Amino acid sequence: MITPEDFYTVMCAMVPLYVAMLLAYASVKWWKIFTPEQCSGINRFVAVFAVPVLSFHFISHNNPYQMDTRFILADTLSKLLVLLLLSLWACLSPSSPGRSRLDWLITLFSIATLPNTLVMGIPLLRAMYGDFTQSLMVQLVVLQCIIWYTLLLFLFEYRAATLLIQEQFPGPVAAAIAKIKVDGDVISLDGRDPIHAESEMDADGRVRLRIRRSVSSAPESGLSSSVGFTPARLSNISGAEIYSLNTPGRHPMEQFTIADVTFGYRSASPRLSGYASSDAYSLQPTPRESNFNEMEIGTPVWMRSPAAAAGGGRVARQQSPAVAKVVRGCHEGGSGGGEGQGDKDVGVEKEISFRSTSKFAVREDDEEMNGRENQEMPRAMVMLKLILTMVGRKLSRNPNTYSSILGLLWSLISFKWEVSLPSLVKNSIKIISDAGLGMAMFSLGLFMALQPRIIACGAKMAMLSLGIRFLSGPIIMSAASMAVGLKGVRLHTAIVQAALPQGIVPFVFAREYGLHPDILSTGVIFGMLVSLPITLLYYILLGL
Repeated sequence: MITPEDFYTVMCAMVPLYVAMLLAYASVKWWKIFTPEQCSGINRFVAVFAVPVLSFHFISHNNPYQMDTRFILADTLSKLLVLLLLSLWACLSPSSPGRSRLDWLITLFSIATLPNTLVMGIPLLRAMYGDFTQSLMVQLVVLQCIIWYTLLLFLFEYRAATLLIQEQFPGPVAAAIAKIKVDGDVISLDGRDPIHAESEMDADGRVRLRIRRSVSSAPESGLSSSVGFTPARLSNISGAEIYSLNTPGRHPMEQFTIADVTFGYRSASPRLSGYASSDAYSLQPTPRESNFNEMEIGTPVWMRSPAAAAGGGRVARQQSPAVAKVVRGCHEGGSGGGEGQGDKDVGVEKEISFRSTSKFAVREDDEEMNGRENQEMPRAMVMLKLILTMVGRKLSRNPNTYSSILGLLWSLISFKWEVSLPSLVKNSIKIISDAGLGMAMFSLGLFMALQPRIIACGAKMAMLSLGIRFLSGPIIMSAASMAVGLKGVRLHTAIVQAALPQGIVPFVFAREYGLHPDILSTGVIFGMLVSLPITLLYYILLGL
């Protein structure tokens, strides 16, 4: 039975966190204390230093030789069960295209299984059920950072690679791709930077594909002369330029000839980034004055390569049939403003929108529609190598990857040989980690204040996602926990932690890859507001 003293203990642990969040929200929304630039600086400190050091602190103080195997098995089983059910639905559901099913599999898996364990779970459950729950939550944090976030990133990169192949090599052409080489400066296929693909065919009919950043690798003069790209102003925290199309009065598809395949998904909003970002670790929009609202999110960039510009527009490398069709249409219709024969060859432009979060402008006619219905993919090993390369590069830019691995390695050493960090190092870590929890909540408040709407995805979708987060997640977790024999307080702990608000890292991935970020944003923001009464309700009901 829950006593008033128990309830007061929980409130003493949680109210300070919400005070920090509400202070940050009021500082931006009402009092105007912080500008967006200052918010970005605060959030960058939190994501690069405070949260990774906080993770290292908790993980390094957890004894890995006393892991609760049954608790970990219950958490793992619940996640695998959700993934299995969603995979069966994606394979058997005939109602929507395969790409859409994969999109929803990733989003629903993120909502149902990846809560905010580090920031919310540790203080809340320690106040509810005692200090031993901190060790349980840290074990889950390690698994999240090393296994589940990596799996989620794998799914995102698989989706991005599939979109790349389907859009640029429709039909059976993709099956001939024998090797895909990715330049070292391409960190991800998430589409935030324009990417240039060059294909060559050998004597045996096998295609070799090279992927590079079109901006960094192509000469600037070639870019500006053939496309009219203007570099936007550099952000003070991001190390990359964002290019916006500057061709007034005409649709960009009517003005270029294609020699290679260039595809770029330009974001119509400032780059968002976070604890798992690829190049800047900030939840807040990058502060800059730019014309980023000129184009729809993710419109592909069809542009002439430097080789084509020098050679009079000749196709320099082997093209897929769909790309060659666009080349012909651009040759014949580009100079006439898209009139006459060029219109017939190029076809009808059609926008495909995934909940208005990413849009692709494609040229579609009967041949290409048939090609997509008969879409083939490169061999499994070719795709696997490409995806693993991208995942490895993405993880190498994430400070939480290093903090989790270093914390785990140090805990293995310290608890094996009973050694501790020097006091100088220990106190240096402690002073930052002590600020980490409050600063993380403060950063969430800043993020909430900078959003135009708390519920960004609509009331119906918000209720559905919150139902999955706070009802389906705990139900599946309770079933998995009872299946492995969890009982008593550990069973209660497993259920309550499954009802924690939405994790931040899945939202960051969703924003970077343009996959339902409105739903994940609502889960983070609105979920934080409703999670305290919901978790308290679970606590009271389980204590009856």
